Amino acid sequence: MYQDKLLDAYKKAKNYVQDKQIAHDLDLDGPKISKIRKGVRQLSDKEAIFLAQGANIDPELALLGCHADRNENPMIKNMWESIAKKLNSQGLQRLSMACGGLAMWIGTPKEAMAQCALCILC
Repeated sequence: MYQDKLLDAYKKAKNYVQDKQIAHDLDLDGPKISKIRKGVRQLSDKEAIFLAQGANIDPELALLGCHADRNENPMIKNMWESIAKKLNSQGLQRLSMACGGLAMWIGTPKEAMAQCALCILC
């Protein structure tokens, strides 16, 4: 399920029309992408990270989503998804804290506030 979303996000980010374009970027045969979409084959961690980076998605979330897809046990699958949700909800909080710390390191407090505001808006 998540693998499809990851493939679609990468496809959209690259303005691709066909899955075989994704396969070329991953150095895979075209039918392997079809097998991934059908759930017969799973994305490797390396492939998931590559796709996530190309689609501007947090690679950690991509790995968690792919691991959830790989698991057949519903209880364990739910745990992977829960971890991904927790990490995703903390993403904005971690980003704003990082921007604030970086801005404080770069300049004066007044400049830091302006830089932090710019970071949050971006």
